[in-house]
Amino acid sequence: MFGSTRWQGPVPPPSAREVEAPQVPGGKVYAHEGGLLLPGSDGKWVNVTTLKVGSKTIPAHKYGLAEEKGEKLVLTPEEEKVVAAVRKIWEAILKMPVEEETDFFESGGTSADVTRLVEEIKFHTKVELDNTDIYMAPKFGENADAVIKKMRGGDKITVEYDPIIMNVNGMELKFPHELFIDGKFQPSSSGRQMTYDTINPSDETVICKIPKANVDDVNRAVAAAKAAFETGEWRKMSARERGKRLYKLADLMEEHKEELATLESIDSGAVYTLALKTHVGMSIDVWRYMAGWCDKIEGSTIPISNARPNFNLTITKREPIGVVGLITPWNYPLMMLSWKMSACLAAGNTVVHKPAQVTPLTALKFAELSVLAGIPNGVINIVTGSGGEIGQALTDHPHVRKIGFTGSTEIGAQVMASCARSNIKKVSLELGGKSPLIIFPDCDIDRAIKQTCNAVFFNKGENCIAAGRIFVANSIHDSFLKKLVEETKKYVIGDPLDRSTAHGPQNHKAHLDKLVEYVQKSVAGGAKVVLGGERLPRKGLFFPPTILAEVDDDNFAAIEESFGPIMCVSRFDDDDIDGVIRRANKTEFGLAAGVFSKDVSKVLRVSDRLQAGTVFVNTYQKTDVAAPFGGFKQSGFGKDLGQEALNEYLQTKTVTFEY
Repeated sequence: MFGSTRWQGPVPPPSAREVEAPQVPGGKVYAHEGGLLLPGSDGKWVNVTTLKVGSKTIPAHKYGLAEEKGEKLVLTPEEEKVVAAVRKIWEAILKMPVEEETDFFESGGTSADVTRLVEEIKFHTKVELDNTDIYMAPKFGENADAVIKKMRGGDKITVEYDPIIMNVNGMELKFPHELFIDGKFQPSSSGRQMTYDTINPSDETVICKIPKANVDDVNRAVAAAKAAFETGEWRKMSARERGKRLYKLADLMEEHKEELATLESIDSGAVYTLALKTHVGMSIDVWRYMAGWCDKIEGSTIPISNARPNFNLTITKREPIGVVGLITPWNYPLMMLSWKMSACLAAGNTVVHKPAQVTPLTALKFAELSVLAGIPNGVINIVTGSGGEIGQALTDHPHVRKIGFTGSTEIGAQVMASCARSNIKKVSLELGGKSPLIIFPDCDIDRAIKQTCNAVFFNKGENCIAAGRIFVANSIHDSFLKKLVEETKKYVIGDPLDRSTAHGPQNHKAHLDKLVEYVQKSVAGGAKVVLGGERLPRKGLFFPPTILAEVDDDNFAAIEESFGPIMCVSRFDDDDIDGVIRRANKTEFGLAAGVFSKDVSKVLRVSDRLQAGTVFVNTYQKTDVAAPFGGFKQSGFGKDLGQEALNEYLQTKTVTFEY
């Protein structure tokens, strides 16, 4: 018996099949879709998922059924050669002639021989086998058939859905567009007519219609996630096996990276090359990073006072929380999903995810890949639509035990309040920013120019850690500003799928309108437009890289986040280090900050005093999946990325023994 667990549910389970078994107490066992229930001598029941019957391993739920005999495969000449090659491998290992009914184990094969057999078959036939395939089919005929079926693709997992098919970016793009609940794509419970349009910001055309989920859909998704967490395969799976599934998911994302990047580009306006490298590339990296952590989540042993004359021992265990709700923004749709969900699943939780209403497509394509990776039904659920309705339903839901949110500080405060009112959910928030970047006169000017533009204009400025305010030392201010303008003019604005484009359209119309208004308010407060500042007169939601100079501390642009490609430049006296630090910290945000100087002592002192969760020194935008990411003050709390991210999705249990 393998995969045994103590059964906590009713006996017999619903729809169970009773099987006579005189060798066990009570004389009967129960086969059900989750395995086979066996009675113990203590009156408790144990559930097993696989059984050894003779030399063959079978799925436990098939115990007591007559063995199904499939039709004999009709082989092509090439397939006959493959079977002959497999036969030679068997004969070389067993050192005997091999017939159809030859049983590998009854003929002397050992577990070590299984590994050799699998590797030899892989090497000579290029067919991917696993040791389990031999245990499940130990006879030569069965093994040969399994190899041929795999060659024909007969064992591949398929995902059924009504696809959207587009010819775009030199490829045929096929993707789902419905809710993903309990492993299946499906319309909203309110009906197929309850949809909204998702728009391509480069030309403002409709890509497709997306279901507008309602509270009933959220309830169904949470119920599926709860069942998967409490009684499903995910809970029974070893941490190492869980990691293997996440590695497989990352591999599939890499295999489909061009499709994912194209979807990200047409749905969010991200430049394709950036989407490929960062939006998708970093997503793949974080799934692999977190997959490696699955079997390294450890507790501790703690020395405590003994209850004499007895002894005591205390241990801690790190356990998953349960059903997690994830709410992510529209600027990096796939990457924000991946940053949070990878840690969430690595810790053993299940999830209901609400992507941003305006950018749902990569999340739904990701859901398709998760099925192909073998993630069990109910572990990942994705509901699309309004944050005001379904986001609120998630934060209010009594069976959701944790919310991970990335978005504005205003909405983050509402999320936190809702989590407190409902069932005191654990919550992590990554919110707004107004990140200062300080340019000292002793910096590498050329590097600082390029990095400053990157700090502001990366991903069209739709970036939570974008440098919201640039402080430039007086002695270099004018020349530095001139070079900033020259560098910014090099940005090629255009179709995000064009490989020469460096700056694409803004994400959606309402956001573009806010950027126009942002510049107008800043100018009214005394700021000077040096470059850009108006919507471009072309099709699509294009706003150029913009530079504002002479931004005083009380100006609208010095206080509020633009979340767009707007650089706000201010002066400071070269020697007034304390003053510029005070000005940099004079904000309720604390997500990131930056400093440029060749003076190591200076940058260390300044970085110590900057009130931000991430400080960049002589660089900017350099994030990595192994480095924790999160803010101070009203930029939120909790970390994405790195080992610390796992803490957001785990809870500690203390167990004390006396002996």
